[in-house]
Amino acid sequence: MRPLKDGALVAWTMANNAPEPGADDPLGVHGVVPPTVTAFHEDESVDYEATAAHARFVVDNGAHGVFPLGTNGEFPLLTPEECDGVVEAVVEEIGDDAPVIAGVGAPSTRQTVAHAEHAEKVGADGVVVVTPYYYPVDHDAAVTHYRRVAETVDLPVYVYHIPSKTGNSLSLDTLDALADIENLVGLKDSSKDVPWLGQAIDAHPEMTFLAGSDSLLFPGLEVGCAGMVSAVANVFPELVVDLYEAYDEGDEERARELQSEVYDVRSALKRGPYMAGVKTAPAGVGELTRLQDAGYAYVKD
Repeated sequence: MRPLKDGALVAWTMANNAPEPGADDPLGVHGVVPPTVTAFHEDESVDYEATAAHARFVVDNGAHGVFPLGTNGEFPLLTPEECDGVVEAVVEEIGDDAPVIAGVGAPSTRQTVAHAEHAEKVGADGVVVVTPYYYPVDHDAAVTHYRRVAETVDLPVYVYHIPSKTGNSLSLDTLDALADIENLVGLKDSSKDVPWLGQAIDAHPEMTFLAGSDSLLFPGLEVGCAGMVSAVANVFPELVVDLYEAYDEGDEERARELQSEVYDVRSALKRGPYMAGVKTAPAGVGELTRLQDAGYAYVKD
């Protein structure tokens, strides 16, 4: 069950064979949660309508939730006002059709708190907080940062762990301390450090863990992730949804085969400048190119 904004409850289909979300996660986040892209006009201003339409596209094609303003949402390139505008546009479009867990991270705790407060005000279901970046962050600073954000909002908080981009990794001891924060309920791991992730899951079954790299969707499920934040799902949501559903139905062989297809798409999307593939593959609102020029076309059985 997950709470709606009017206080009612709605049943949300839970995992069968796939790992369950953490018991402390009130949203029960699981399945495919694309880190939706931010669209821009030719003058580089944010196209809020197209950004919201893209979030609608992935939900209509089976995504179990959306995560605006992740790495694929290019949040470091936006002004604070633009970040808030993206969250508001996506929440307004998606409503109660799927959980919207909004990225609110910033280098400073002050700005992160401000984004989190705005996300709660406009109706986001949860917030995702990337570790502070640029400056080094030690154990005490990380715990203080996350505690201040969590104490500011009455929303579930999910950690975004991506050391390759932030320059700050979280130790397992630091995660232990973060897990004691009351409404910090989950973690998206993009470290690609499978032993770290496996140990984190073993230590904190009460938390929801999400695989954050398309290279590790199937392995993430195998070690206990309840879901996946997949960039490929921005372009082929049905492919990644099929992978998750195959695993959830107990067809791990099929899920493994689909992981191989995800590798093919991921490789095609990585051609050219960073983010260019994911940003140019969606062709218009609700349309997809099939990467035919890259020699790949996903055909559902």
